[in-house]
Amino acid sequence: MARVAVIGGGISGLGTALMLGRRGHTVTLFEQDGRQAGEDPDRDFFHWDRPRVPQAVQPHSFLAPVRTVLREEAPDVYADLLARGAREYHDFDWFGEHPPHRPGDEDLVTLRTRRIVLEAALTAAVRRERTVEVRRGCRVDDLAVEEGRPPRVTGVRAGTETYRADLVVDAAGRRSPVPGRLVAAGCRPPVVDSHRAGIAYLCRWYRLRADGPRDPGRVKTGSSAPFALAGVFPSDNDTFALHLVLSTGDPTRGALTDPAAFEAAARRFPATAAWLDLAPEPQSAVLAMAGLDNRWTSLTDDAGPVVTGLVNAGDSLVHTNPTLGHGVALGLRAAQHLAAHADEIAADPAVYHAWTAQALRPWFDAQVTADRANEQNLTEGAPPPDRTGADRPAPARGACAFDDPVVMRARAQVRHLVRPAADAYGTGEVDRAVTAWLAARPDFVPGHDGPTRNEWDALLTGSAV
Repeated sequence: MARVAVIGGGISGLGTALMLGRRGHTVTLFEQDGRQAGEDPDRDFFHWDRPRVPQAVQPHSFLAPVRTVLREEAPDVYADLLARGAREYHDFDWFGEHPPHRPGDEDLVTLRTRRIVLEAALTAAVRRERTVEVRRGCRVDDLAVEEGRPPRVTGVRAGTETYRADLVVDAAGRRSPVPGRLVAAGCRPPVVDSHRAGIAYLCRWYRLRADGPRDPGRVKTGSSAPFALAGVFPSDNDTFALHLVLSTGDPTRGALTDPAAFEAAARRFPATAAWLDLAPEPQSAVLAMAGLDNRWTSLTDDAGPVVTGLVNAGDSLVHTNPTLGHGVALGLRAAQHLAAHADEIAADPAVYHAWTAQALRPWFDAQVTADRANEQNLTEGAPPPDRTGADRPAPARGACAFDDPVVMRARAQVRHLVRPAADAYGTGEVDRAVTAWLAARPDFVPGHDGPTRNEWDALLTGSAV
């Protein structure tokens, strides 16, 4: 059994510590924030200032791997999560009646909840785990590093104390200081692959009224304009969030921080208008987030690991723009693998680096590709519809999924990180379904259900361009 030090008490750090502890390893978790998620999610969510975790108040939908990993590793945490108000949503729920079951369908489930609810359930479980010691309000100031080829991390330093460890896990997030400390200690620099995402998010939280309407009807959770995306995130305990996504260079972005302007704009999209029609009670200001990137930080290069005795996980390893919701899913997958192979990884981290490259890196690359396309469309406006028919099958898949369970299954498999897009969509069955769908709709032209640019500018600036 290994002695493990985990740096960072976010979701990935908590999950890693819990899974390691339950396998018998001795774990010390270091978290510099002295506050922890507790029993009052509204207090923690709306009144906890967390500048190092800007995504904490943004909407989340946790993909299937979150549910799968928790049910396998910590079923008590999963039960607690549901008891705290998290809700399951199966992608086939759109149809009302599910199609005949196929193996794997049972896992295509989204967890609808705020991030703080998952943090609270994990925090409570870690607190009960005898093999895990949590040092809150304790900042890791440096690493203990022994010379070698490569050097080896033997523990962490916090204040005047050094904590020895067979393995140190960097789960300190996307702003982790660990890469800089490795370089300062004489290690070769980590290999960082970073791609700026020129996309800005604005969201506002609401709660359904106890005596008001509660069902928006059969409406999709997303809408689009050529220059903006809109969506709704149903969540726990009657809360939900509306969000708008634009280019960081959009001149109207600042106007949307005004709640009245935000709601007026949201009413121009069917997905968000349907939820505003329920007359919910606003719970927050308009919350903005930008300055994001997709970043992969590898602790191995062409010569092998730059250091032993240390690996990274969560956003310290792979930080992705939240468009596709990959972050927590990839973080808990890494935590599960670390816990299952901790002794082997402590002896030789190369096996962990190889696994991350094989299991996680393809989803990072898919996010980069998707964000490049989104940024270009939001900045330049989506290209005009192709009326020649040459490009109809690709966008038709998205529309067809909401009519055909075969295509919805493929869409869900991609969305939930089960299969890459080429494999899920590249089957004869999906091709036949989309072809038949298009044949029944000869006039189908890819389009948008949101406002035009002129309508948008008139709404937010008072004059059309």
